[in-house]
Amino acid sequence: MLDIEEIRAILPHRYPFLLVDRILELEPGKRAVGMKNVTINEEFFEGHFPGHAVMPGVLLLESLAQVGGVMLLTMTGHAGKLAYFGGMDNVRFRKPILPGDVLVSEVTMIKSRGLIGKVRGVGRVNGQVAVEGEFTFALVDRDSKKKSGEAPNEFFAESERALVAG
Repeated sequence: MLDIEEIRAILPHRYPFLLVDRILELEPGKRAVGMKNVTINEEFFEGHFPGHAVMPGVLLLESLAQVGGVMLLTMTGHAGKLAYFGGMDNVRFRKPILPGDVLVSEVTMIKSRGLIGKVRGVGRVNGQVAVEGEFTFALVDRDSKKKSGEAPNEFFAESERALVAG
């Protein structure tokens, strides 16, 4: 189990964008289970939606991704890297997440090749699936600068081709 300070040592995210409070289970490169306590004090609830507080779907996906990030960045040789989204597939929102809910996110590796890969994430509240999807990722060095003239979409297209080929 990892507490919030151990998570902060792995992930670059900080308040208000750190969306995982604890890692409950961790097998680097294979599987991770994390939790997020959703409270009415979250800034996004001010505008989403007044009188009907619902956690935004994009933040649910980001929470899943951060649990996946811990799983990836604890692998040998991956410390200090950033995980970029390369794509999302089969994303489904099954149940709204409300203040007071505890989101438990399980992320498992589908496949990886070098610094490119795909994971599956499932978020549950009280054992019921609330959100799920598959995420393609690319790990990059935190201090690396984008090559001159290299468009991000070309980088991800090349990454996806490498993953499919492998």
